[in-house]
Amino acid sequence: MSQEIALERIAAAEQGLTELDLSGLGLTELPLAVCELSQLTQLNLFNNQITEIPEHLSRLSQLTQLDLNSNQITEIPEHLSRLSQLTQLDLNSNQITEIPEHLSRLSQLTQLDLNSNQ
Repeated sequence: MSQEIALERIAAAEQGLTELDLSGLGLTELPLAVCELSQLTQLNLFNNQITEIPEHLSRLSQLTQLDLNSNQITEIPEHLSRLSQLTQLDLNSNQITEIPEHLSRLSQLTQLDLNSNQ
């Protein structure tokens, strides 16, 4: 059911929307179809069960806001640093234990929330 709701929202975003909210759907991974939405500037994945940030997310080159608050993410992968337009990154309430140096490549980043991690 949650996957169906996610796919409906993704299909709606294909009509040119710049924001996509997949919060609270119990997703365990990011649907691949999201990464075809090249116009996205905001992606909300708050309160799911996502354990890793997939490499195909780096295809969203226009993304300025990424909310992964309250998931099960354990590390911040290097490919996240390819999101060069990112200004806000919320990784609050995950399982992250290290802040990697490659985050410094996000030169447009003005907000980084790593509160309530390990």
